[in-house]
Amino acid sequence: MAERLTIQLYQPVQAHQAIRQAWEQCVKPMLVAGHRMVLEVKPQKRSNPQNRLLHAALTDIAQQVEWMGQKFSVEVWKRLCMASWLREKKEQPMLIPALDGNGFDVIFERTSKLSTTQCSELLEWCFAFGAEHGVKFRERSMENGQR
Repeated sequence: MAERLTIQLYQPVQAHQAIRQAWEQCVKPMLVAGHRMVLEVKPQKRSNPQNRLLHAALTDIAQQVEWMGQKFSVEVWKRLCMASWLREKKEQPMLIPALDGNGFDVIFERTSKLSTTQCSELLEWCFAFGAEHGVKFRERSMENGQR
């Protein structure tokens, strides 16, 4: 048996069948053989198409928006948008004094850890922010993240 088993669950009947099959063919035999197992259930993380669309939207923002008299990179905009989106959701990023005593560091979850739902919400936030600041988003589809 492989060390790790990942099953995508997307519909109740399919999920029930997949879990039952995993129990019968994998989990139960391992437990009977004396192995310890860990069961982890979590929302699906953002998809690759979502990731591409997010980076495309952030690229458009980075190229077209000047903030506080400066242009910023896509990475800086990703952090700015993520932090603002979290504050809007009442999920404050942490602001912690820097370890070297020079200023503060903002700590929050990386976008790669977002669920598909969270990534959709962040995307909507970015599009709304862009629209408020006159960004002309290039037409893209979720499938390829490109024009």
